[in-house]
Amino acid sequence: MVLFALASPAFAQDGARDAAAAREAAQAFRVYVDGVTKKGERPDLTRPEVAAMLGRVFDLDAFNALPPAQASDMSWLMEWTDAANATHKLFTLYGLKPGPQPDFAALQRNMTEYGDQYAMAMSFMIRGMAREAVAGQLFWADLAQEQRTRIREEGFAGFRRNAAQLILTTACAAIQGASKPANARLVAAAIRDTREVWASFLLPQDRSRVIEQLADLPKWAPDEIARADLAAFTAALQAAN
Repeated sequence: MVLFALASPAFAQDGARDAAAAREAAQAFRVYVDGVTKKGERPDLTRPEVAAMLGRVFDLDAFNALPPAQASDMSWLMEWTDAANATHKLFTLYGLKPGPQPDFAALQRNMTEYGDQYAMAMSFMIRGMAREAVAGQLFWADLAQEQRTRIREEGFAGFRRNAAQLILTTACAAIQGASKPANARLVAAAIRDTREVWASFLLPQDRSRVIEQLADLPKWAPDEIARADLAAFTAALQAAN
């Protein structure tokens, strides 16, 4: 994210405040997980105080109430999405054994036990990155030509590639592996609602790759509503190609 190193410090008041609250909740959640780990137990994400922490990190109501994205949003947006990313990894990767081979058994247990929270996290992450994409494009447009350095260009291109990777791997895995139709629909709706952003933001080769990998939707998206939402997303990418 070197691209945004000199972003304006004039944060939007509500966004900066909400991001700070999310960061504090993420820190509190990490303390909770560390304590559970020391006891040899598993995190209970349904406990009211724990659910409140996660609700603050992945607060879509506060996020959706923000005014339209601006270039100056980038600093607090990154703070918020970084907190969200670190938080969901604490429970999705909990208890995985280190080593060269992936611990699929532990990962599957977490995805099953924490499926509701994972879907909530992915819905937030997709929408958060979409807002980052819009704000990032505005930030780039505001830069003078001499400020568009090679490092910043590479940073911006990397951000665009990472967005495609999020959709293809984590988000689609949440839909494919969801044990509840409601969770698959939650994530698919986030992809559908942000489809116009991704259609213009993804690199052309990434758009083609996403279209190709979503071509067999009926095979891996069992829920009809989720399939329809992903089809709408794919159509938007196809129209941009």
